Amino acid sequence: MFTGCGTALVTPFRKDLSLDEETLRRLVRRQIEAGIDFLVPCGTTGENPTLSRAEHLRVVEITLEEAKGKVPVLAGAGGYNTAEVIELAKELQALGVDGLLSVTPYYNKPTQEGLYQHYKAIASAVRLPVVVYSVQGRTGVNVEPATLKRLAEIDNIVGVKEASGNIAQIGAIASQLPERFNVLSGDDALALPVIALGGRGLISVASNEIPAEMSRLIRLCLENNFPAARELHRKYQPLMEINFIESNPIPVKAAMGLMGLLEPVWRLPLVPPKPENLARIRNVLEALKLLHAHVAE
Repeated sequence: MFTGCGTALVTPFRKDLSLDEETLRRLVRRQIEAGIDFLVPCGTTGENPTLSRAEHLRVVEITLEEAKGKVPVLAGAGGYNTAEVIELAKELQALGVDGLLSVTPYYNKPTQEGLYQHYKAIASAVRLPVVVYSVQGRTGVNVEPATLKRLAEIDNIVGVKEASGNIAQIGAIASQLPERFNVLSGDDALALPVIALGGRGLISVASNEIPAEMSRLIRLCLENNFPAARELHRKYQPLMEINFIESNPIPVKAAMGLMGLLEPVWRLPLVPPKPENLARIRNVLEALKLLHAHVAE
């Protein structure tokens, strides 16, 4: 179900910091019309740590209403309090999501056994497919291939969003885990090599800006048309890189603001990009002819 290109959706806010439901609906429709394979609301790109529980559920509810079953919805449900994650997971299941993306517990840096027991508890509490999200650079903890191998024995743990940046580790995971287990790149810039190693797709930040182009890139990779995929990758590599000139999702929201897709508003502790970085983001968009190319209707 969760293969191809999925978008880690940003959460749009109004200037008063309230949830911008109208813009969220428009962004979700834009994604589906562009051919995205699945949607990921309320991940860390969606600033989920700044959302109240009610807002988290509302964002997912709106995404489901607009998706209307046309594409699967993989909702974010992660954190370092296992009991709270399970409570949220159950509420998301009641809303009708298709699966859960669960980032590793951060800060407290559990052992590999702790990670295994954490995900086992979540998977046991719900019927939904669960995708593990491993991003050591942000959480301080790595999900090792041996741990993923154990987790893959649990029926409803179906994949991993791998954002370690460690190509050797990703290769080991792709080669050692069972065929049913989906390895998804968590980095736009590494999606091509990850799929070449046996990965099945990407959970993307850049597809917030260019959903059709990122969907096509992943489709070409999955069709083993790597010459065409490399050409597309080279074209959009500057965008993939500029999206991380500051902490995600600062740059992508700034870019979407310049493109006329949303009001560029962040909740603290995130702040707008430095003026010189905003100028660099604008330059990349201009070079790719994206500036105001996708003005919201």
